[in-house]
Formats: sequence, C-alpha cells, structure tokens
Amino acid sequence: MNIIIVGAGEIGTHIALSLAEENHSIVVIESDEKVASELNNRIDARVMVADGTSISVLIDAGVSDCELFFSLTSDNNINLVSSSVAKSLGAKKSICRVHPGIQRESLFLDFGEHFNIDYLFSSERLAAVELAKHVRNPKSSMVEDIARGYVEIQQVKMSANSKLCGKSLAEVDFPARVRVGAITRGKDTLVPSADEILMTNDLVTLFGEPQKLHDTVMRLQNRHGRDAKSNIVIFGGGEYGFSLAQSLESWNCRVRIFETNEDRCRELSDLLTNVTILNADATSIAEMKEERIGEADFFIAVTGVDEDNVMTCLQAHSLGTKYCLPLIHRADYADAMTGFGEKMGILAAISPREATRKDLSRFITSDRFHLLQSLEGVELIESSVHDDSKIIGKAVKEISWPKDCVLVAQLHGVRGAVPTADDVISAEDSLYALVKPKAKREFLKLVAP
Repeated sequence: MNIIIVGAGEIGTHIALSLAEENHSIVVIESDEKVASELNNRIDARVMVADGTSISVLIDAGVSDCELFFSLTSDNNINLVSSSVAKSLGAKKSICRVHPGIQRESLFLDFGEHFNIDYLFSSERLAAVELAKHVRNPKSSMVEDIARGYVEIQQVKMSANSKLCGKSLAEVDFPARVRVGAITRGKDTLVPSADEILMTNDLVTLFGEPQKLHDTVMRLQNRHGRDAKSNIVIFGGGEYGFSLAQSLESWNCRVRIFETNEDRCRELSDLLTNVTILNADATSIAEMKEERIGEADFFIAVTGVDEDNVMTCLQAHSLGTKYCLPLIHRADYADAMTGFGEKMGILAAISPREATRKDLSRFITSDRFHLLQSLEGVELIESSVHDDSKIIGKAVKEISWPKDCVLVAQLHGVRGAVPTADDVISAEDSLYALVKPKAKREFLKLVAP
C-alpha cells in the first residue's frame, strides 16, 4: 500500500518501522530535522523534513495516490488539519490521532464528519482498553477485539464441572450475537458445526459483545452468580489512568487512583463520581502498606515513567496483590515483560505504541484480505465485500458458506457485531471469518472475487 505518515515521534516511528518491515511504500513527514534524520538512518522509506499541514508538501509526498494517510503527531491541531487536507487532496483513507479529550467531546460534535476524516483515535484510550480487557478477563487465555472494538474474542478452557460439558453447541442457549468460532482439543483445532460436543478441557474461542461474553465465560468455567466486586488500584491519574477508570466505572469493581499531584486529584474528583482519588505515591512502600495494597485484586501502574510502573507492580505483588499490570511505552520491553512477567506476578504489560499499531493494522489490507490472527490450524481473516460480489443483498442464512468457515463479525459502516442469520450483507461491509486453509479460498471467492 501507498502510505503517508505525518509525525515521527514514539507512535509514528513505531508504526513506520512496523509497516516498512511489511514492504509497504511509505513516506514519513517530520518537521524536526534531528528526529527525521534519526528515523532516516533506521528505515527504508522516504523521510521528508517538512510541515505535514502544507498542501505543497502533501502533494510532493504523493497524497493523491495515497491509500492510507496517518497523522500521528502529539498536536491535535496539526493532526486534524493535515488529515482533513489530505482527504480533500485525494487520500483514500485518512486516520487521525487526537487527545482523549477530543474523543470525549465527540458526544457533542462528530469531529470525523466535521473534518472529513475516516477515523480518529487516541493512544491513551487504546491502551486503557487493552488494560481493561485484562481486568475483566484475567482467567482467559486470550482477549482481543475486532470490528473496531464492537466484537471481543476470548479463549477459555472448559471446566470439568460445567453443566455445558457433553452438550452440543445447538443445545446450548448462547446469548444473541455470541458465537463459538473454534474449539482446540489437544493438538487439533476445529471450526465446529452446530452438532459439535463441548468436552472437558476444550479451549473454546468465543466471539461477541464484551458483557455477553463475560456471562458466557462464567458458564463455561462453572462460575455462578456475579463475580465478587474487584478491588482495583490505579497508580497515575494522567490520561491513561483517567481513561482506564472511566472504562471500569460501569463494571462490578471498586476503583482507587493514586495520584501525587494535588491539583490533578481535585480535577479527577470532579470528573469521576464512583472512583476514590487519593493524593498518594505508590513508589513509597509505607504508603502502599498504609493503603493495604496487598489486599487489592489488581494493581495497575500507568504513570509516564516505565521504571516506576514496573517496580511498583513488583512491590505490589510482594505485598500480596493478585494481578499486576504495568504500562510500558517501549513495545519490545512490554513484550519481554509479558513473556517473563508471570514469574514476577505480572499478568501482562501494555504498550501504548503496540496498542496503537494493533488498532491501526486493520486498515492495512491486501487486495483481498487481511490476516488478523493465526490460531493453531485456523486463521482469523478480514475481507471487504467487493462491489461485484454475489452475496450483496443476501441474508447470512441464504449464503452457502464453505465448510470449515464460520462468520464471526460484520462491520457495517462504523458499527460492528457478530452477525445473526437474518443480517444482510452490503457492499463494502467488512466480514471477519475463522477459516481453515482450504476454506479460505472459497470464502474469498464469495466475498472478494
């Protein structure tokens, strides 16, 4: 794909390097000469030292042939202007990074529609979403989302005591728009039919709206009633901590935020009604003990200092906290911590850069499909419905889907869901399917011939 990126800061550089490895044609526009020079020495791409809001610069960068335009600086004004201008100059899709406050204000004004921008996001909110997934589902083997976050994927192991063991999928009363996409049994993974029997220790891959999945997981794992209220401590009341607390307010949990700045504490107290704000420092072992951090179910460190985040998590674990989650800005460090952190009591480490890359990767497509996830023996792929597809205008139940293929999500416009039998396929819908290798070609013949 022809891709233009404005901004070579932490997020922009991470995205640019990832895309360069995939052999896309990339142009990076960066106004700081030193930053641009450093990136130029690391990447096989064209790096321009220029103003990303300039019409002449964008034309020189090839915006009229641009399939994907990312504006990823830390400045709202630059990103909004450059993304809007790029779209007007011919960019096929324009993606804009904004401060979380802009997203909150979208309740009053649709900035995307106003500026003619295809997608607006904030890296802070994306990282908060990743953290919240682990809080809601600490016992799941995998928690991801697709279809712009409307559909969540979870992998859970069947409990031997579950009342669903020994039942076929057709016999299970799953909530509306919840679907079993795959079952891993031993070394084999199958795309199940309605007659497939659930068995003890099956690793079940579920798709659906997050709250409905939560209830289904409890049934599969033989957990009854509502979970006990989780005790959650967040260290850091900046945008990461605020966005995370907001996302958790509606869940069954008690949330406390440790924030060292008194003025920020007052701001948070006005903004968050069901969250306790403490003017405290979690780097102090005395204050952690005083606030009984060891009794918390989750300790989540989201300050701007990676070292403080990691070390406070280790300290919280030593005091008895069950699950610890640090925010780590460097994606490679976050990967290493996630891989080895379990021994140190760390459930997962979240990188804002990687959360952003993962979210934006769904816009990076080949001519026919995009591989989202490789599971054992099956692939989760996304494909847009082409204008000449014969399935346009048909209901899901009217289409002869290939064997070993299950449709798990449909993105229609800006909204996504697990499709029901009566949902109708439209041109330019994005369809998500779990397929075995032999079924992939047949699925693509239907969707993107």
